[in-house]
Amino acid sequence: MHRPLVALVMAGGTGTRLYPASRSDRPKQFLPLLGDESLLARTVERAGFADEIFVCTAAAYADLVREHAPEAGVLVEPEPKDTGPALVYAVHRIREQVGDCAILCLPSDHHVAGDFETTARRAASVAVETEGLITVGVEPTRPATGYGYIEPGTDYGGYFAVEQFREKPVAKTAERFVDEGFYWNAGLFAWTPDAFLRAARDSSLSPLITALEDGDFKHGFKAVEPVSVDYAVMEQTDDAYVVPAGFEWDDLGSWDALERLVSGENVVLGDALTVDASGNVVAGDKHVSLVGVDDLVVAAYDDRVLVVPKSDAQRVREVVAELRESNLF
Repeated sequence: MHRPLVALVMAGGTGTRLYPASRSDRPKQFLPLLGDESLLARTVERAGFADEIFVCTAAAYADLVREHAPEAGVLVEPEPKDTGPALVYAVHRIREQVGDCAILCLPSDHHVAGDFETTARRAASVAVETEGLITVGVEPTRPATGYGYIEPGTDYGGYFAVEQFREKPVAKTAERFVDEGFYWNAGLFAWTPDAFLRAARDSSLSPLITALEDGDFKHGFKAVEPVSVDYAVMEQTDDAYVVPAGFEWDDLGSWDALERLVSGENVVLGDALTVDASGNVVAGDKHVSLVGVDDLVVAAYDDRVLVVPKSDAQRVREVVAELRESNLF
């Protein structure tokens, strides 16, 4: 691949399902969930093989990004309108600053173990080769209902056409997806700037692209609604391809995800995060005693305590929605 490889780390979210550790002023990407370094710092370090690294974030987090990833350039999205507008803005800025390149887009708050670089370079190479939009698919280890899935189509030798993106399924459907060889959608993409902006121009994000070309990004953000890049672009294009991942992955989206990775060992989070003998996930910087209960998440952090069955861990966002309405998040 004879062009620069740029890593673009997306770090504008708030990680609502990891409340109360993740709050509006301290999103999960800045927390040391799996070691001494924050998730953002680990992600930027993982992408260190790239020729350049940028982090796209909200204005409120720009200083935190510079603290946790001083080696990366910072792109501040004008408004928080989900990943669709954010990526159009960031990719347009990178094309202005770097020129013709391949861009590897990474979430800032996921867990990756193993050989990430080989898959990442392969995805970037396929992006240049096909002039399409590449997603990295993770081979499922269980019939998870909290992830989207990718149905692979034509095999091109090392990568596949995307037959269809599938929304988060119910349990029985998830079992079928796993049996039929679908991949988890890890939210990790590769493309050239021209390919991505060309596809985005055929979507609801078109007014933003026109405004960016006219030098009026504020008007462009006002002209579009919040939308994910998956829904606006990836699910609409006919030029999507999936490269299978050669590494372990978890999105760390909820408290039960941490249990899968902790496996009974302590991980720094506040003072500690543990899984006790009864299968309770206990997290925070306060001592919490549990008697006669099992399969719970108990998260005590600062002045907040969350108690939820592990089977309902995804519902923490419902609590956060109510707290936001009361300006308490």
